[in-house]
Amino acid sequence: MSRYRLLPSPAQEAVLRDHCAQARYVWNLAVEQHSYWRPGRAGAPGHLEQCRQLTAARAGHPWLAAGSQMVQQQALRDFARAIAAFFDPKNPVGRPSWRKARRDEGFRIVAVKPGHVRRLSRKTGEVWVPKAGWVRFRWSRATPADRKSYRVTLDRAGRWHVAFAAVPEAIAAPGTTEVVGIDRGVAVSAALSTGELLHAPGLARRERKRLRRLERRLARAKRGSNRRGQVRLAVARLKAPRRTGARTGPRRPARASCADLT
Repeated sequence: MSRYRLLPSPAQEAVLRDHCAQARYVWNLAVEQHSYWRPGRAGAPGHLEQCRQLTAARAGHPWLAAGSQMVQQQALRDFARAIAAFFDPKNPVGRPSWRKARRDEGFRIVAVKPGHVRRLSRKTGEVWVPKAGWVRFRWSRATPADRKSYRVTLDRAGRWHVAFAAVPEAIAAPGTTEVVGIDRGVAVSAALSTGELLHAPGLARRERKRLRRLERRLARAKRGSNRRGQVRLAVARLKAPRRTGARTGPRRPARASCADLT
């Protein structure tokens, strides 16, 4: 996946939020259908039957009919792949679970054509999203040439991203036949067998104090209130740089070390 920061307008953001809600709704319906199965009962409907049920549901519910059929069908296809992987003994994974609002926000678009992604300037590009039109994103690096699908996601800090699915090229190693071991931890983000310790960037002292104040405000806020939602968003935005650094910070030195020793 090659992820880029998406920059939708307020009107486009409303459409993207509807896509996320409809994809999550369809996914949770599929989870509910499979949760009813017990030994002795008839099997849960398969992917084709669920697609027929989706067509009937769109005809009877204007909210679903107003959304993109591709987004909703891909949510069912993703569920079918997840449930197939769950029953695959060669690739055991967890059972597909419920998706929650503000935590699992996203949808997938397939059948992406070359004309659906275009570059406007050195740092700006556009991607075509059904029902939303051309949505701008930051052209931080070249997009994959063999892109066939992409996924749009919304994190807890309110940031939109678009990720193009592509198979990355293999990183050539120098061929020294040496091996390095990596141990991930809490106090130390990653410890290499060579003795090198890698630390993910954390919050500064002032940021930690502000985080404690926000957490106290969050504990006093009433559940479901607008104030609680604003405080949660502030906490997520404060933690967002740390999470991004923890996800990408230690990997780059580790990859360099592996490339030097393997």
